[in-house]
Amino acid sequence: MRDVAVVAFAQSHHVRREQARNEVEMVMPVLHQVKTELGIDQSQIDFTCSGSTDYLAGSAFSFVMTLDGVGASPPISESHVEMDAAWALYEAWVKIQTGAADTALVYGYGKSSPGALRDVLSRQLDPYYLGPLWPDSVALAALQARACLDGGVTTVEEMAEIAARSRRAAADNPFAQLQGSDDPAVLLKEAEIAAPLRRHDCPPITDGAAAIVLAAGDRARELTDAPAWIRGIDHRIEAHSLGVRDLTTSPSTALAAARSGVADAPVELAELHAPFTHQEVIVRTALGLGGDVTVNPSGGPLAANPLIAGGLIRIGEAARRVSSGEAGRAVAHATSGPCLQQNLVCVLEGERGH
Repeated sequence: MRDVAVVAFAQSHHVRREQARNEVEMVMPVLHQVKTELGIDQSQIDFTCSGSTDYLAGSAFSFVMTLDGVGASPPISESHVEMDAAWALYEAWVKIQTGAADTALVYGYGKSSPGALRDVLSRQLDPYYLGPLWPDSVALAALQARACLDGGVTTVEEMAEIAARSRRAAADNPFAQLQGSDDPAVLLKEAEIAAPLRRHDCPPITDGAAAIVLAAGDRARELTDAPAWIRGIDHRIEAHSLGVRDLTTSPSTALAAARSGVADAPVELAELHAPFTHQEVIVRTALGLGGDVTVNPSGGPLAANPLIAGGLIRIGEAARRVSSGEAGRAVAHATSGPCLQQNLVCVLEGERGH
């Protein structure tokens, strides 16, 4: 296995509605930032991979237009995933493992504001049984939350505390969309929007983008003095049909955690892509994280959740803190699909753990 590290990370300032820029204009600054930070240009990137979704962009093969942000010259080796860009990072990591590349640029973006996001996400569902019913994403999460409450997995008080903690943490994140220090007791006075979920239990609708550069071995050390080494990475998927799953657990996350070596050494920090408050409890349990682990110091997806970039941002945020020395070992998690259907786990360590 080749040693691969995150050597640069950039993200946009996440907002509820990006009206001034289209997707290309939104992506370009973060692409330029990661390359400028490393002192390289596109000719020194061996492989480029992006994550996006045509449902948000409203056009087929929408990722092609954002290649304008990468640049028309020189010619590039390029690929794309129609899901969160954390999976584009996994593809880039595999590409580097094969020896076909030493460096890779990964990016993801999403403009969720133009359409009815809750309805758009229903198109992910089984097209024969669930899709025709048009259950929206928040309604499905509410069913999962109710199962968690009834099963004793969490409580509404714990869910409110997770929301409040996330907003407090986001106060130190200049890129976050929602910031504040709401008291959990105040949050619990809000009306339910899809029982038992209140607004604070749900992620904000967010427009945003992010980019990461990966590099292998000595090339990583040439590009930065503080690489964040990927020590393990794996992703797994649950059954497509929600009716055959136990929605209160996440065996795919647990399996990905085992295969990526989460339990091999103590974890100090975790960035979890749990868009709903109750899902953080499910993911923490699946990863086997103790109470001493700092969770979502960036504020996580409850503070900003750009669809298709949110999981990649979790990896970038964890890598940034490992590189700075804030944590020696961190775990990042990404999810895609309804009710934690597909999950990716990435373990990162600093140079001193090499």
